[in-house]
Amino acid sequence: MNSPSSSLQGKVVVITGGGTGIGAAAARRFASEGAKVALIGRRRGPIDAVAAETGGLAVVADASNAVQARQAIADIVARLGRIDVLVANAGGHGQSAVLDTDDASWETSIRNNVTSAFVIARESLTQLIESHGQVVVVSSLAGLFAGPNVAGYTVGKHALIGLTRSLARDYGRHGVRVNAICPGWVRTPMADEEMAQAGFDSIEQGYSLVTKDVPLGRPADPEEIAAVVRFLGSAESSYITGAVIVADGGAHIVDLPTIAL
Repeated sequence: MNSPSSSLQGKVVVITGGGTGIGAAAARRFASEGAKVALIGRRRGPIDAVAAETGGLAVVADASNAVQARQAIADIVARLGRIDVLVANAGGHGQSAVLDTDDASWETSIRNNVTSAFVIARESLTQLIESHGQVVVVSSLAGLFAGPNVAGYTVGKHALIGLTRSLARDYGRHGVRVNAICPGWVRTPMADEEMAQAGFDSIEQGYSLVTKDVPLGRPADPEEIAAVVRFLGSAESSYITGAVIVADGGAHIVDLPTIAL
């Protein structure tokens, strides 16, 4: 149900990777409060489905491709008139250690996780300066710590925090706020795929094992992360910029050497 008093009423929110997982959940959350959502993704099917559900606009484009990103932003502004919030959510895998990562895999991981956010932010900034808007960069707990055999993903997610801070530093005086969120395990199609490939007896067993030492003892639902994205993309976070918000069920507070105790 739309809330007439919401600070998001009538705002235009652009979400990359908006067809599944956190991006789709964020689209639903923003739309539920009266925002107009524009979904950018490389696959038409998923973004069309979420656009139909939310009354949003679907734009097929690769956010890491400067030409496509520029055209996507131009199309959104032509259709919706402005951009108030950018959620840089598009990302991808980088699942190998350094010695097992060839040049093509490295470039793909950096393009999917870093270049996509950099390019879409650059192409949106003129509009965001005009609207005194917000950018929410979806990083990961892998942006703060290193998991095993995920060199490309870890480096990419760390780089997103640097991008967040650079954007916040340079464009705060223009009225643009930029913050990052670092989720832990979230029940998304990408995480489901990781569980399936890891050799667990089931996806549920996988989630149970990877969160057994997390204080809350479970993965997040996408809607829980979307709630944080919504906060950072609204006027309710009006004095927060350059921040890194961790939403991981408490995983980052666990002292690894004491787990055996």
